[in-house]
Amino acid sequence: MKNAMNKTMSASYPTTRLRRLRSNPQLRRLIRETELTINDLVAPLFIHHGNNIKNPITSMPEQYQWSVDRLDEALQEIAEYHIPAVILFGIPAHKDPIGSAAFADNGVIQQAIQYIKQQLPELLVIADVCCCEYTDHGHCGIVSDSNEQFQVDNDQTLPLLAKQAVSFAQAGADIVAPSGMMDGMVQAIRTGLDEASYTNVAILSYAAKYSSAMYGPFRDATQGAPQFGDRQSYQMDMGNAAEALRETALDLAEGADMLMVKPAHTYLDIIWRVKQAHPGVPIAAYHVSGEYAMLQAAIAKGWLDAERAPLEVLTAIKRAGADIIITYYASQVAKQLAGR
Repeated sequence: MKNAMNKTMSASYPTTRLRRLRSNPQLRRLIRETELTINDLVAPLFIHHGNNIKNPITSMPEQYQWSVDRLDEALQEIAEYHIPAVILFGIPAHKDPIGSAAFADNGVIQQAIQYIKQQLPELLVIADVCCCEYTDHGHCGIVSDSNEQFQVDNDQTLPLLAKQAVSFAQAGADIVAPSGMMDGMVQAIRTGLDEASYTNVAILSYAAKYSSAMYGPFRDATQGAPQFGDRQSYQMDMGNAAEALRETALDLAEGADMLMVKPAHTYLDIIWRVKQAHPGVPIAAYHVSGEYAMLQAAIAKGWLDAERAPLEVLTAIKRAGADIIITYYASQVAKQLAGR
């Protein structure tokens, strides 16, 4: 009876056993479909006006605001682990309605770009192009007072974004990254750069940037929360996916070299759709402050593994189609990958 049962099971048991390919670490690595590498990573840096500043960001554990004279501390690990790029955000001494500090010759980002290029000339420097960090109202463009209802004036904002981009290019930025979700921003910036003879400066457009609850800690970091209203009239609605394909197609037509989806962890399906729609275009994804803070909070409680959880999330972002991942975990994960 037992032999008959074994014979029946043997005859019907599947000959394909996928567990064979999981049997040891070397084999798992050999056939892994998606491999996160250090070359995928971009590290964000917050540049604060003044001197001798290393301010902890309370809502983003292990992240800091840096003054230019303290940047060596932040750049050390970036250089040691060969992280290829940084993206810069500024906290200026002065804010006004048009964000004029963003295009000042001696602005905090301009100073930081010049310093980084002196210290690490091979490091790619991406400069975020937006008004929200530099305006006293905290919005991503010029606030219109033509009627009683709050709104950001799209077309008045475009020349300011172009002016920012040219100023950052003059300082030495390799890439400018417009993030304000203004219609026509890429064309305005491309035209401004080309007319100023910065034809080789690339544009990484925040083409699909959603109005998300995941940005709260970032607004603490840049001290750039809106003083009134919200950003839902110019950032995308979280329920829309097809609209992201329209946005990305428009930005490519206007001259974008690369496209970004933001946030990343909570918008993996959008990354996938954008990559499928534009297979030859480099796609970036921003693993944003709130997504980082959630993981850090769970790690601090001991609920998630401090090394495995970030690595898994970033691998998922790459698996979804991202070629470039902007993440506050850049240094930590680069160290893990270098060790592995």
